[in-house]
Amino acid sequence: MNKPRVVFPFTEAGFGHIMPLKSIADEFERLYGDRVECVRSSFFTESGDKKLADLEDCFKAEVVKHNKSAFYGYMTMLGMDVLGSRGAVNAVMAVWKPGTKERGIKHMDELKPDLVVSTHWATNYYAKNCESKPLTANYCPDAEIYDVFRYPCDLMMVSTETGYARALKKHFKRFNKDNLKLVPFLIRNDAFTACTDKKAMRRKLGLDEDKFTVVLAEGGYGLGKMHKICKIVLERDLPVTLVPVCGKNSELYEEFKTFKSKGKTDLRPMGLVKNIFEILATADLFCGKSGASMIAEPCYFGIPQIITKYATSIEQQNGEYYIKTVKSAMKIFRPKRVADRIEEFLKYPERLEPYRRAAEAKHCDYGATKAAEEVFKLLCTRFPQLRED
Repeated sequence: MNKPRVVFPFTEAGFGHIMPLKSIADEFERLYGDRVECVRSSFFTESGDKKLADLEDCFKAEVVKHNKSAFYGYMTMLGMDVLGSRGAVNAVMAVWKPGTKERGIKHMDELKPDLVVSTHWATNYYAKNCESKPLTANYCPDAEIYDVFRYPCDLMMVSTETGYARALKKHFKRFNKDNLKLVPFLIRNDAFTACTDKKAMRRKLGLDEDKFTVVLAEGGYGLGKMHKICKIVLERDLPVTLVPVCGKNSELYEEFKTFKSKGKTDLRPMGLVKNIFEILATADLFCGKSGASMIAEPCYFGIPQIITKYATSIEQQNGEYYIKTVKSAMKIFRPKRVADRIEEFLKYPERLEPYRRAAEAKHCDYGATKAAEEVFKLLCTRFPQLRED
């Protein structure tokens, strides 16, 4: 008998959808790779279809627009609220870029999936509408299951207890305890093997072992306020190490390399990195916007967070979760006030302790094992012979 095909379609719309899918794909393959065929799909580019590739480029462009203009980001989310779940998804997938709906469904059928696991709503849409009618599982990396993620699927997963409870209460016609599961955050598996010894990691990266270290990041495209924050800290000549991670924003990275320290501030800009966990492990404090993975990852390492920006209402919900529920984060949007707080924590490090302890308390709520198990249970509803006695 042929093994069931479980397809993991990757979508770039910021990196917050890619990393969770890699996490669950790795864990699912580790646990069940002997019983199923795991297919990792670069969905929008692998077929060579230019219209599908252009659609993914449009997803990326929208993320950039949201980060450049919070007004645009909030208005986009408002439009989704007005249209509702099905209306918003159909508007994007069937109307926004004509012809891509049929091409996307066709390519999903070409993959011959028995089950499709998505962390982006677009591939879930194609899976739900393709002729082969595979089972569909979806994971929302954000704090709340927003409109486009409420499009039908056989299994929905979310990682925040507030988002889970709200979905069951507010969207009870769509979700119940059978089709909605609360799972730990899908952090990449290499987080579990990363060294958490700050001094050891600072030595490895050539940083001062004893200097207060601030890591700054604004998502994969490096669009936010870290430029202004670093300039102010450099001007004040605070005795800190600043590590701004610029992602794909090569222009910002090159500009950072021209900045000069007065002597006490050590500026170490990074571009697009593969060792983000090593970098985070050096930090005493994280500053950045509240993308799903962007804020969850420093929290895993027990690092307090200053949230410097909300690009959309989705990011606002993420931020409020870490501020009000986890209590590991604080919101400070003005760069001068961020620099003030860094200076305050230098003088009074005990004031950072409640945030650090709150982040450490969240440490165990990470990993893809439970999500992989839930997906396998779903697969077994159609292929009961996969169960082991």
